[in-house]
Amino acid sequence: MIRARESKSAPVGVVAKVLRILEALDSSPAGLQLREIARQTGINKSTAYRFLAHLENEDYLFRDKGGAYIVGPKLARLGSGISYQATLRTVSRPVLTMIVQSTNETVNLGVLDGLDVLYLDVVQSSHPFRMVSQPGNRRPLSCTALGKAILAFLPADQREEILPSLTYERLTPHTISNLPRLRKELARVAQQGYAIDNQETTVGAICVAAPILDERGKVAAAVSVSGPVTRISRDRLQAFAVTVRKGARQISASIGQTH
Repeated sequence: MIRARESKSAPVGVVAKVLRILEALDSSPAGLQLREIARQTGINKSTAYRFLAHLENEDYLFRDKGGAYIVGPKLARLGSGISYQATLRTVSRPVLTMIVQSTNETVNLGVLDGLDVLYLDVVQSSHPFRMVSQPGNRRPLSCTALGKAILAFLPADQREEILPSLTYERLTPHTISNLPRLRKELARVAQQGYAIDNQETTVGAICVAAPILDERGKVAAAVSVSGPVTRISRDRLQAFAVTVRKGARQISASIGQTH
């Protein structure tokens, strides 16, 4: 009888330990090292590592370049949207930095928020003359590269709910100003795998973006490179598109996309 009670209680003990680990990580958005997790939870390091490795393998946890564990995209999605956005920023930041180092232009991370694209993160170019955005900025979906990259890869029913509600404000002479033109543009984006804002939002500025897909193959965000037309010429645009698409695939892989 004693053995039976012990065997029934053992899984509960495992769950309790896993929950202590998750609670510790939830209270430390910047992440925790293995030794810190073991200290805060009272679980010995070898046992904690075994749980952490399993959770990381299942995409419930993510480990950054410094080895710290943070709540992963799959787990964050079960909580609030804010938690998921914070996780997406953390997972994406090393890739954004890599793209900046490769292109020396400003790199942006954006998500769909109502009828706008919300900028979650921005890594600025070192050029004195550069395109400046800030996390928290909102821009129109219809004329930004980020917005078009997201729209083009949304499920058709969701996209069709959004498109008629957009205002198509003409920000520059180059802005797409009506639904038929936008539909045509989105078809091209879906075919080529990236979107371009060629002075549609700001005269003199060009931007190229690619979609980030989650583990379900759905668009979760987009990443873009932006700069002045004087530096991002037509000849360099294709190279930038290749770099942005590669970065988007890396972020997609980090949040669970395998295809």
